[in-house]
Amino acid sequence: MLYDLDGVLTPTALVHMRAWQAMFAAYLAEHHPDQPPYSDEDYFQWVDGKPRYAGVRSFLDSRGIGLPDGDPADDPDALTVCGLGNRKNEMFESILATEGVSAYPGSRALVESLAARGLKQAVVSSSRNAPDVLRAATLIDHFETIVDGVVASERHLAGKPAPDTFLYAADLVGVSPSRCVVVEDALSGVQAGRAGRFGLVIGVDRGVGVDQLLEHGATMVVSDLEELL
Repeated sequence: MLYDLDGVLTPTALVHMRAWQAMFAAYLAEHHPDQPPYSDEDYFQWVDGKPRYAGVRSFLDSRGIGLPDGDPADDPDALTVCGLGNRKNEMFESILATEGVSAYPGSRALVESLAARGLKQAVVSSSRNAPDVLRAATLIDHFETIVDGVVASERHLAGKPAPDTFLYAADLVGVSPSRCVVVEDALSGVQAGRAGRFGLVIGVDRGVGVDQLLEHGATMVVSDLEELL
């Protein structure tokens, strides 16, 4: 089982949504007040599931806004793609530190059940905060393999919707893609599962919509992972 993290195992997708909303709303109000407000639809269509800087770039492109890429070391106040991405991450970390995070009960139940049966499980997330989130949710002991944004950067792996991070995780756990199950809540994630020709791609509908998940690559869709027990 290859799980996305945010929105699949933990409700941190909601924290990410809040951080993206705060960052983009402030940016548009200050620099592009003529633009329509940033919305949840923007998040699901352009940002959800993608690496942070790719999400910034994707949203800006959708609005016809051009900014230099900058550098990952950019200050959060820098008017660059990386600067905006770092500003969003700063907001995410602040919310996470203040409010903490718990796993979805159904997701914890599935992970613990499969662990007890000895099935191999891995987390494949675009987030660079994945280990911290897993520790906060007391799930990290179930995952020897974590392919997150840091690993993807170090290994020069393309982010979702490319299948590279999932394929790398499958290789690490020693299971062929055709025998792996990908579990995703984002359109870019189910696209990655389809592109990688994985045996099963399970969409988790946390707001994207069943039809959208099926159209973009999910083999089946559930509303909670407890349905898989």
